[in-house]
Amino acid sequence: MREPAQPAGNIPAHPKTELLRAAFSGGSAKPAIVQLTFWEGISATPAPRSRTISPRLPPAASPAPAFDLTQIFTRVFRRLKIRQAEPRFRASFRRFTGLRSTIAFKRQDDIEAEISDLFQDASPLVVEAIAEILISRLFRRSPSREARDCYKAWANSPAVVRRVEEIHRQRGRKLLLPPEGRHFNLAKIFDDLNRRFFEGQVAATHIGWSMNRSRRMLGHYDSSHHTITITRWLDAPKTPRYVVEYLVFHEMLHVRYPVERNHHRRIVHSKAFQAAERTFPHYQRAVGWLEGRSSSGSRSAWRTI
Repeated sequence: MREPAQPAGNIPAHPKTELLRAAFSGGSAKPAIVQLTFWEGISATPAPRSRTISPRLPPAASPAPAFDLTQIFTRVFRRLKIRQAEPRFRASFRRFTGLRSTIAFKRQDDIEAEISDLFQDASPLVVEAIAEILISRLFRRSPSREARDCYKAWANSPAVVRRVEEIHRQRGRKLLLPPEGRHFNLAKIFDDLNRRFFEGQVAATHIGWSMNRSRRMLGHYDSSHHTITITRWLDAPKTPRYVVEYLVFHEMLHVRYPVERNHHRRIVHSKAFQAAERTFPHYQRAVGWLEGRSSSGSRSAWRTI
């Protein structure tokens, strides 16, 4: 149930607000002008540029929330006791494609913060948590564990997860190249793997090559748009076919084994997923080939999601 509206500028302290208080100490030097983006507490690493295009939309036109966003940021700054003259905050909601939030110095003493309009339905406690996280990151401090846990608990709740996926589908669109590459046809590989390993039960998925030649993010499955993206770097004559097949197989497993949640944690590659992945006939060869071409010679240098 949504909390009853409170008069703007007179927000009563939540019983757990005291848990969000964190004592900070440090120098008074002003930080450099930076811009930070805080995603769902999962990963800020972009997918190989199949890219989800999210045009910059005007401020949200939803009904006004029951709190003053700029006042919350100002109050959190004071609570953190940062040794610097209090800046002027300008905080607003934006129609981002997910739980994106940004904060940046616009002038020496002006800070602009923009958070997803999905926060309009959150409690003031959650908004205070994201404000603390953003301000702390801007001033190169660590946000309190209570703030992080509060935000993650809200962001990973089933209702918010469903809403994020819905917004992602409505506001974003995928850009990826056709599956027919110079050396490999991803659509044919998908159909072949679907027949050989999945009994044709993996639903039709849009598959294609990434817009760039990422050597770190090799593959990505987007559950919101039902797309599989493979890095164009591997569409080369020296790439063994079994390597491309392995990556497509890996992403197809994400369709069969969706992301699991354990309290605040997202489990992308569950034990069942990993066991199924190892059934690929050329699993060790494919991983070994990719490791041999990574910058560090280990799997930690590249990712699939």
